Amino acid sequence: MTGDHYFTAEPTTAAQPREVEFSVAGRDYTLASAGGVFSADRLDPGTAVLLRKAELPTAATTGPLLDLGCGFGPITCVLATSAPAATVWAVDVNQRARELTAANAARVGAADRARVAAPDGVPADVSFAQIWSNPPIHIGKPELHELLLRWLPRLAPDGVAWLVVARHLGGDSLHRWLVEQGWQVERHASQKGYRVLRVTR
Repeated sequence: MTGDHYFTAEPTTAAQPREVEFSVAGRDYTLASAGGVFSADRLDPGTAVLLRKAELPTAATTGPLLDLGCGFGPITCVLATSAPAATVWAVDVNQRARELTAANAARVGAADRARVAAPDGVPADVSFAQIWSNPPIHIGKPELHELLLRWLPRLAPDGVAWLVVARHLGGDSLHRWLVEQGWQVERHASQKGYRVLRVTR
């Protein structure tokens, strides 16, 4: 056993490359994955609910989008293919995850519109039309709150954030906390024990 988590900056777990197949909105995806990243063997069930139930961007969507905690890049790839006029920032602390996301963006023809970065690599003046995240609940509540307090304020004035959280991992308490911070929060959908939250200013 190693001490690696999907939020480890530089995983030492053997990569053991693999592929993950899934479909969203009638489109099939086959993406590269590897050990040491979040949900390496399949599309995470929470991410699947998020991509099924939230309102995907359209061909008319422009402006920067953010995939916060991108893992191997399934959300990035779906956003990039759904919104071919948009730029997608893919942010993760995990170097292997970032490398996979960059490779997968190229697989779906979006290498020129995907900006893959560590958290400190996103220019301070970029604000986001949309933020998408299956946030890393297991980093702990204080760290999760710190993460959201860092990124949600970068939402454009008319922007929207889509978050998915398992109910048994605190989805409802996170909803309340976001409201306490002054955000407008709607439980947009519930499925398979997950809450999809729509967050606006």
